[in-house]
Amino acid sequence: MLDLTRRLATAATVLAATLALAPGAHAQAPAYPAQPVRFLIAFAPAGPADIIGRIVGLKLQQLWGQSVVIENRGGAGGNIAAVQVARGQPDGYTVLVSTSAFAVNPSLYKNPGYAGETDFKVAGLAATTPNLIVAAPDLGAKTLKDVIALSKTKSLAFGSAGTGTTPHLSGERIFRFLAKVDIPHAPFTGAGPALNAVMGGHVALASVAMPAATELVKSDKVVPLAVTSAKRVEALPNVPTVAEAGLDEVDDATWVALFVPAKTPQAVIDKLNADLNTVLKDQDVKEQFARIGFSALGGSQADAERFVKAEITKWGDVVNRIGLKID
Repeated sequence: MLDLTRRLATAATVLAATLALAPGAHAQAPAYPAQPVRFLIAFAPAGPADIIGRIVGLKLQQLWGQSVVIENRGGAGGNIAAVQVARGQPDGYTVLVSTSAFAVNPSLYKNPGYAGETDFKVAGLAATTPNLIVAAPDLGAKTLKDVIALSKTKSLAFGSAGTGTTPHLSGERIFRFLAKVDIPHAPFTGAGPALNAVMGGHVALASVAMPAATELVKSDKVVPLAVTSAKRVEALPNVPTVAEAGLDEVDDATWVALFVPAKTPQAVIDKLNADLNTVLKDQDVKEQFARIGFSALGGSQADAERFVKAEITKWGDVVNRIGLKID
């Protein structure tokens, strides 16, 4: 009898220990984030995703007391980074920082390597800015009309952060459909490389998200021709809109958002969204954005999902009109 009692006591002890170790039995998962968070930037340094990712990442790092590690993984219009995040752990510790190219790629690529609307959730919208057409100083062009005239006697090309980015599509719309001139596209891995190519004389023009070129414009390293917004922007008040430059009105923007794998726990997504909104209300962040031509977006995670879905439809129509397709 005593031996049976001892065996029962031992079994009870083992069972209690097993239950204590079972997931969710007693201990709760540590609050997010409990370790460093990696921001995988979908484009090269100096572009909008990189600029916004670094500003927001630093502020989140201060808010969380956890490191935010910035890693640039440019290429394929943002698809290389997107594929890596889509296939990664859905735990919120690897966040994709991408641009409106995310909304273009589903219609542009036959097989981007992921399904934008099912493999990801939009954790939040960070910022938006118009696109900007710039020229090399030695081109001799001061306006879009100058470029249009030059293109009829000289071979020109325009660079962008990559095929299918909204600056690329803005350039195609402006040159091919509005101006009706042949100025082919030269894709790069980011706005920074595209602008370096303009300054180095490798391409005559670039169409980039405005913040990537704002300081270069102010230091006369590139010549601003037009912004793709309906109105002039505060950061570059002397730069005309496309309509003011003599063509039809264009209102295109490049935006930056944070994405996580679709199976990421909703509580983690909600936390990331709430903290992003907190950061975007920070006066220092607003001032940094304004200096380079960005406006903060923010809003709920559901609003972000609806916005990106609408953008996928909008840019899909543009891609189909241009007839772009990448294998």
